[in-house]
Amino acid sequence: MTKKSTRVAAGRRTVLIAAAAAWALSGLAGPAHAQAYPTKPIKLVVGFPPGGGIDAVARNLQPSLQEALGQPVVIEYKPGAGGVMAAADLTRAPADGYTILVANIGPFVLAPHMVSKKPFDPQKDFTYIHQTSGSGFIAAVPANHPAQTLAEFIAWAKANPDKANYASGGSGSITHLNGEMLNQVAGTKLVHVPYKGSSPAVQDLIGGQTHLLVDVSTVLLPHIQSGRLRALYVTDAQRVAALPNVPTAKEAGFASLEAAGWQGIVGPAGMPKDVVARLSKAIGDALTKPEVRQRFAANGSAIMAKGPEEFTAFLGAEINRWVPVIKASGATLD
Repeated sequence: MTKKSTRVAAGRRTVLIAAAAAWALSGLAGPAHAQAYPTKPIKLVVGFPPGGGIDAVARNLQPSLQEALGQPVVIEYKPGAGGVMAAADLTRAPADGYTILVANIGPFVLAPHMVSKKPFDPQKDFTYIHQTSGSGFIAAVPANHPAQTLAEFIAWAKANPDKANYASGGSGSITHLNGEMLNQVAGTKLVHVPYKGSSPAVQDLIGGQTHLLVDVSTVLLPHIQSGRLRALYVTDAQRVAALPNVPTAKEAGFASLEAAGWQGIVGPAGMPKDVVARLSKAIGDALTKPEVRQRFAANGSAIMAKGPEEFTAFLGAEINRWVPVIKASGATLD
């Protein structure tokens, strides 16, 4: 080969190498070099009907996520079985970050342990992306109840084991388990009186047919403020702004009664770490915005921001905490 032909061949190799590099960088060289996530709309699933607290989480986050991710975030409603149906469907979705779900305590901690055949394993079948929010509960008694404090209520319940009871919004609900937890922690034997929802439970509590209900602020606060009910304690870690004179469970001497209903964003198991990180950052950044925090506060929720590892650990701790209560309550959904 002549010197001239050698120079020509070398030049061709240089051109080919440069072209290959440009081709790879353009994203045409295959999946390993695909355009960064996301490249299409993201589906945010809500396992409850529109208008509820879980829907509010999705709507509060939607504008900020769309801005941060540069793609539409489409809310899709899949109500059924208290959120279990949507969670079960998520386990069958591709783990690519384009189908995610607003999770909460009911289908991810409580329900799977109240059925003989688990619809999924909460600790194996999901990727925990970012916890978003939560709110504690208020323990209320009728306004004319003799107990003014939690300690007085416990003493009254032990002195009246034949009639002392507590109401709930239904067997297996968080309101049921909150009452059962009080029995376990305080050594009381309050009889469970289940209702079909919180509304009728509140009405009978006001009327004095039942003696205690531990439920969310949206259910109880209006009746406490009107004077028809009396709050004994809140299960939040801090006092509630709307009830500044009502102690926390810890302040009342029963720290183990501290509890909260919570929400967060999850995906199917096996999501790529870079996709999880991108989503988690977008959610975390959204939760720092004053307008987003205000929207959560308006719905009675506090920000409970936790990244993937923290959220996963929190889920495990919640399961360990509530499963013994579920077993003691005998609650089933079969």
